[in-house]
Amino acid sequence: MDEDSRIVALSEVPTDGTLLFTVRDGFDKSEAILTRLVDGVVAWKNYCPHWTDVRLDKGSGALVRDGEIVCQKHGATFQTDDGFCTHGPCEGAYLDEVEVTVEDDVVYLTDDRYEFANVGPSGEHDLSSRGRIDFSGS
Repeated sequence: MDEDSRIVALSEVPTDGTLLFTVRDGFDKSEAILTRLVDGVVAWKNYCPHWTDVRLDKGSGALVRDGEIVCQKHGATFQTDDGFCTHGPCEGAYLDEVEVTVEDDVVYLTDDRYEFANVGPSGEHDLSSRGRIDFSGS
């Protein structure tokens, strides 16, 4: 495997949470999360399909409960193995997969749409309240 596509050692991916990393598509960066499966790992884009500006992992690991990733904003739950939403406002939707593989106990990005940027957040977050209600009087 190409060293530029190396994300982390498999041992660094938590068994009870997620690991945040950033990918690049040209000049655009986006975040993804790695989570452990019984037989490897899987990666998902780091947002809830209900509101795509809501991050599942804000930097310290997404909440994983009973084998499901939980959106802490809406309570939606997603199966870790296939990204299927089993409960919440986006029930029936899927998380967007980012293709990865494990070789010699190392996780590599194999998704042709992206280049690996870094472990951790993208650093491109709007820190506004993200409120859906306009208080401007307009």
